Amino acid sequence: MTGRREMATPVSEIPAAAPAEALERLKNRLRFETDCWDVHESLNAPHPDFVLVDVRSRASFERGHVAGAVNIPHRTITRERIREYSPNALFVTYCDGPHCNGSTRGAIALATLGYRVKEMIGGVTGWLDEGFELEVGAGERAAAVICGC
Repeated sequence: MTGRREMATPVSEIPAAAPAEALERLKNRLRFETDCWDVHESLNAPHPDFVLVDVRSRASFERGHVAGAVNIPHRTITRERIREYSPNALFVTYCDGPHCNGSTRGAIALATLGYRVKEMIGGVTGWLDEGFELEVGAGERAAAVICGC
């Protein structure tokens, strides 16, 4: 050090949380979200323990979706629409990607109805970034989609 007072950078100008506070916050994030890799691995299990919900429009779903997902556009989530699922069901919502809040809207609707829910961070964009494919129609594969929320 040369004796000059070091200037804070945009990263450090707001002090970081204490380690215990950061640990609690970071652990809690995982109660609300999951990632594409964990969803992919879990869908390959003999009996996935969650319902994967694509909350985009029907047209977007048909252009490409995660295999195994059900399509319930976030604007249509009602108790009547999801009556077939157990009250103990865990839902994982996804939309197009980090630039869209459709998965959050869907998660809010499900939580409002009393269901446990997580968001799949990254959505379709994250899914494709991981190198996973999307399903189209009868087993065809897609490379890109448009959100349609």
